[in-house]
Amino acid sequence: MSTNEQSPRHNVKARSMQRASTFEMSSDLLGLSLAANSQEPDEPILEFSLACSELVTPSLDRKPNSFVAVSVTTPPQAFWTKHVQTEIIEGTNNPIFLSSVAFFQDSLINQMTQIKLLVYDVKDRSQGTMYLLGSATYTVKDLLKEKNHRLHLTLRSAENERVGNITVIAWQMEDKVEGKIPVSRSPDTTNGRTVLPVDECLTESLSIRSKHSSLKKDALLRSVFGGVICRMYRFPTTDGNHLRILEQMAESMLSLHVPRQFVKLVIEEDAARICELDDLGELSPCWENLRRQIVTQYQTLIINYQENLTELHQYKGPSFKASSLKAEKKLEFVPTNLHIQRMRVQDDSGADQTYDIITIGAPAAHCQAFKSGGLRKLLVKFVEAKKNTSSSSQSIIYIPQDIIRAKEIIASINTLKTQVSYYAERLSRAAKERSANGLERTLAILADKTRQLVTVCDCKLLANAVEALNAARPNYIASKSSPSGEADQVMLRNDQDTLMAKWTGRNSRSSLHISWHEEEWEKVWLNVDKSLDCIIQRVDRLLQKERLHSDSCEDVFQCDTTSASKKGNQDYRAYWINPGDLDEKCSRSPSSCRSSNKRAACEWSEALYPLLTTLTDCVAMMSDKAKKAMVFLLMQDNAPTIAMDLTIQYRRDVVFCQTLTALICGFIIKLRNCLRDDGFLRQLYTIGLLAQFEGLLSTYGEELAMLEDMSTGIMDLRNVTFKVIQATSTASVDMLPVITGNRDGFNVRIPLPGVMFDALPREIQSGMLLRVQPVLFNVGINEQQTLAEKFGDTSLQEAINGESLGRLNSYYEQFKEVLPDDCLPRSRSQTCLPELLRFLGQNVHARKNKNVDILWQAAEICRRLNGVRFTSCKSAKDRTAMSITLEQCLILQHEHGMAPQVFTQALDCMRSEGCRRENTMKNVGCRKYAFNILQLKAFPKHYRPPEGTFGKVDT
Repeated sequence: MSTNEQSPRHNVKARSMQRASTFEMSSDLLGLSLAANSQEPDEPILEFSLACSELVTPSLDRKPNSFVAVSVTTPPQAFWTKHVQTEIIEGTNNPIFLSSVAFFQDSLINQMTQIKLLVYDVKDRSQGTMYLLGSATYTVKDLLKEKNHRLHLTLRSAENERVGNITVIAWQMEDKVEGKIPVSRSPDTTNGRTVLPVDECLTESLSIRSKHSSLKKDALLRSVFGGVICRMYRFPTTDGNHLRILEQMAESMLSLHVPRQFVKLVIEEDAARICELDDLGELSPCWENLRRQIVTQYQTLIINYQENLTELHQYKGPSFKASSLKAEKKLEFVPTNLHIQRMRVQDDSGADQTYDIITIGAPAAHCQAFKSGGLRKLLVKFVEAKKNTSSSSQSIIYIPQDIIRAKEIIASINTLKTQVSYYAERLSRAAKERSANGLERTLAILADKTRQLVTVCDCKLLANAVEALNAARPNYIASKSSPSGEADQVMLRNDQDTLMAKWTGRNSRSSLHISWHEEEWEKVWLNVDKSLDCIIQRVDRLLQKERLHSDSCEDVFQCDTTSASKKGNQDYRAYWINPGDLDEKCSRSPSSCRSSNKRAACEWSEALYPLLTTLTDCVAMMSDKAKKAMVFLLMQDNAPTIAMDLTIQYRRDVVFCQTLTALICGFIIKLRNCLRDDGFLRQLYTIGLLAQFEGLLSTYGEELAMLEDMSTGIMDLRNVTFKVIQATSTASVDMLPVITGNRDGFNVRIPLPGVMFDALPREIQSGMLLRVQPVLFNVGINEQQTLAEKFGDTSLQEAINGESLGRLNSYYEQFKEVLPDDCLPRSRSQTCLPELLRFLGQNVHARKNKNVDILWQAAEICRRLNGVRFTSCKSAKDRTAMSITLEQCLILQHEHGMAPQVFTQALDCMRSEGCRRENTMKNVGCRKYAFNILQLKAFPKHYRPPEGTFGKVDT
């Protein structure tokens, strides 16, 4: 194949490696280091593939199982450093290696760098028995000088005998030259499998046209991910070309950043709960003792959180928690072995696609152990314990709907009270500015917010809770004739020996619900309603005066004290307001105005100020009384099971924090990759982000409890929303996510650099909250799952998969209702999404052991629905490695046309020399998967690693 003439070096693109011939290599270039691509840190400065031929072994009746180890040294360095090694190819004298050798910018190689290729023959992969077959050495300059950058070397043994040949084929980082015709050789055969050979087209370059967000260079991703490990491969396709695969793995800075924020938030939330209990005021001895018990429980819990927060801030180790530390108390909120696994695929047509998977050890409370089960079982026990207390006369039980409603009322009161105060201040400002339009607009909002608050407070649950709190005061005695006019008295007194205020007389405790108790609370919120009516009347007359230019100050400032309340009774006065306050304030302003009329026209602010003060005071008092009543209601509900409740809550916080951290990583990487994908962004703000978790846990022993924890933590993600904001600067610290909220709902603010933020649609830029739809599909694949299927119970797995199938179908139905199909990514698959969902449903409901089709189909549906993929096993190290390498090879075959005859070789290559092998080293200090032969016999065929890559490991 002839060499095409190249342009001078200054005309070659910055990311191109100049094609040089033996005679064109200038002397000054030889002394320079290789030109690094400052614009593309993911691009190697040098990449080459290796192929051996005519390998000779001492035993002529045996073909070698060979691999190549690559070592380098750069003068004046006097020792060799191992750089990388290829996968092992068994049973052939002419091995062609799929893993390529890449040197990136941090490799610090130059023209003088020496590269040593050592070819080993592995006699026994399981025992690691091998010997050096032969070696060859060359310099980078030698490779660049060769025609087509193809170097043929002779392999020589330690005795200097020829034992075969090795060919080094350097890849070009320049644009593809048109018109080149690949030249093929006949395929080689390895153990009965056909392996496509390296042909002439290997020297052709790949065009890189699509935009790519680099984990090493992108400002946003660099702030979130670090410690990037890279591996490169060249896999042949069915059409005779080759795929260029860059595999990367990176840990996340958020592993510590998110837990620190989360723990701080829950401390603040629980401290606020203690303050709310203290603010209830003086209670009778029975209720006071109960409150002290609850407060003590919360204080103990807060101490645990504070200790964890201190440890998190003092931690100085790596930015990920190794699997060997998953039961470490001080790191229990930190997710185990959290990484991003990325595969970037490029082909000769210019296609450039990236696939990301977040890997995380199953979110679980390892420090709290699993003897009592996981969260799902504990929550069932908690509900049963609540039911059992309902028969006790020592407690008050509310139905779950009442508890949910009480929490909603507290949240609504907190929000609406703040809004009423804000718009009351804005109304006062509009009056000072004498802005008729501003006054009218602001009054409409103020009236709406105030009426919403009144509506929230006008409910029987709240009225009953107010009366119950009154009944809990010391020495409280209520006596009043019954509404029916009967002579009997209904007496309410505090019983010092029990937790209940008991009713005496002919009526039962249901007397709390009769109307004369509701009237007292009704008077409270009627004052708010009346105050608002006064303001509306006053503003109407002010605006009327402005329009008519009337000089009658009397008409302007006469307060219509006969305005009807919504109940039609304007004579109510709340007992905690001086009955004359409202009338006094309504009449004070007119007299003031009449006095000022002698000097000048009355100012609008002087007319509205007293009424706005009355409104805000009434709102504050009503809100305070309502909130205290709801806090007291929740205290009554929590009382019987507070210890169990807080124990479960702590466990739930631990699990949720780990899950939340992974979700935030997935959201950021997905948003960054799809910044230019209008379809995805529209889908994101319309129906939310699909987060698909894949579990590989068994339903036997401790892993059953882990699965219970994990499933609960994932479902809790439904209470998480995201909001994208513009970062204040491009500094890494300013692009880290910020978490706000509480256990009822967390919001995560994602800062983006200005250029990225400007690319977002208006809906997201305006601060729209972005929802999440989490689903979990779990299929146990190890030997413990075999035990569960034969002797145990798989109902939990079936229930989880069934629930997630329903949510996944619901998500797709939402998509079809509001979005067009062109929002979704393109796929080469011949199976449409409805068919995939139908197949998934059939597999979920089928009684089939270790049905991994569920995992494959769920993953494909997730990708085709623009979702984010997560994969978990106990530690995200071994089974996770098998799963994601299999997923990567399935993607390459189905979406990019990788030749099926190299599928198994490619899979073994990724598992033996890919990033996940390095993940085992990071976690346990050993480059072996923690499997044994007996275990692997129970694994599905495609989830078994190649021999020599697994063994006994202390995890």
